[in-house]
Amino acid sequence: MPTARMTIDPHFTVGPIRRNLFGGFVEHLGRHVYDGIYEPGHETADAEGFRQDVIELVRELGVATIRYPGGNFVSGFKWEDSVGPREERPRRLDLAWHSTETNEVGMHEFRSWLDKVGSDLMLAVNLGTRGTAEALDLLEYANFPGGTALSDRRIANGEKDPFDVKIWCLGNEMDGPWQIGHRSADDYGKIASQTAKAMRQLDPRVELVACGSSSAHMPTFGEWERVVLHHTYDDVDYISCHAYYEAKDGDIGSFLASAVDMDGFIDTVVKTADHVGAVRGSSKKIDISFDEWNVWYQRRFHDEERMTGIENWPVAPRLLEDHYSVVDAVVFGNLMISLLKHADRVTTASLAQLVNVIAPIMTEPGGPAWRQTTFFPFSITSRLARGEALELKLDAPTYETAEYGEVPLVDAVATRDPETGEAAVFLVNRSQSEQLELSIDVAGLGDVTVRETHTISDDDIHAKNTLDDRERVAPKANASARISDGTLTVTLPAVSWTALSLG
Repeated sequence: MPTARMTIDPHFTVGPIRRNLFGGFVEHLGRHVYDGIYEPGHETADAEGFRQDVIELVRELGVATIRYPGGNFVSGFKWEDSVGPREERPRRLDLAWHSTETNEVGMHEFRSWLDKVGSDLMLAVNLGTRGTAEALDLLEYANFPGGTALSDRRIANGEKDPFDVKIWCLGNEMDGPWQIGHRSADDYGKIASQTAKAMRQLDPRVELVACGSSSAHMPTFGEWERVVLHHTYDDVDYISCHAYYEAKDGDIGSFLASAVDMDGFIDTVVKTADHVGAVRGSSKKIDISFDEWNVWYQRRFHDEERMTGIENWPVAPRLLEDHYSVVDAVVFGNLMISLLKHADRVTTASLAQLVNVIAPIMTEPGGPAWRQTTFFPFSITSRLARGEALELKLDAPTYETAEYGEVPLVDAVATRDPETGEAAVFLVNRSQSEQLELSIDVAGLGDVTVRETHTISDDDIHAKNTLDDRERVAPKANASARISDGTLTVTLPAVSWTALSLG
């Protein structure tokens, strides 16, 4: 059995863990909203038509903020369509996903749903087909107390108190040629700066996210960030990152090392942002909003699901409904480790997405809702990761990958709450064939004991939770975890994700 060693010392911290790191994303896409969170005819539907079984699962997931309403959808979205009496709202064509949007669920309904699940709203403005004036209108509608045409319109529509939205995204993936209103970095940087300045004049409290690259593999990556921040550095708080991963051509070894790519992505964006700051002589630091990340089998969408045709514009079609396996959950958990390892600069993140669409929660119309395998790493990490992320010393064997070269078999992060002394360790074993014994020096944490253990693994790494077998995969206790003389030992199964709670 291969072995690895690790040391945890609470004196060496990465940074504080903000709750916004455990954010989600709801886009008007496929069956996410309609038949997902909203299904008036369902037996669990509340008075507003929201599925209460889904509400309970989102609460269990532990999502702090939710980005809305897109995504690609936002670049063609007219926010005015989504407010006012439902019977007067227009049906619109959504060019991003070749669907029809009914606007039955709009701004006010979604805000009500957020109250039910206990999450805050993160809004994206349309800088694809619209601009600064429309962004200001939405900000006034959402955040101004009253006494103006737009704020009084919100009140007339049933919301006396402002929505008080703090974090705003200045468009979405504007570097992507697929995006409606796609611009060059120079053109986008100018309109983002103009819009940011105007929004701060209206509400100085807002936190603003400029669009970074939609992938570290875009041909403009790096230069896009430099140019955009050249224009917006003094105006925004965050630059965004987006990343999706999938197993390509059966290469599980590289897939299991996906977090290596995420680590490099984050490090490069931080260096670029700091370079722009240094050139400007600024002491300000730009943080990262990793507001889209997940495992997503994009090839499946491009090959099988993409819709075309002038007469083919369905309402809530089944799109991007990936069914996740054990290996997907291990990679997913490793991506969460990567985010925590960069908690000093990645201060907000959004899992894309929450229900049905590349999601940890699935539903069937008129039927049940259930947890996908990826549900568990998120819910457990969101619950246990508190306080500060710690800088670890890890010595582990390596293996060779086709995509990322030589990478460690083990990846890990630890967190500790300095107020309570409670700590957590999150681990992955990337080996496809061997379990691994890990020894962790925890003497620096004091006299701690193992409180909880959770491991996701299976003899069949492709096992999934499906409509017919909704509980096929679930975390199991890891009985191997023991502490003796300040050393914690634990056996990590092949292709596994593990969480340990210490107190």
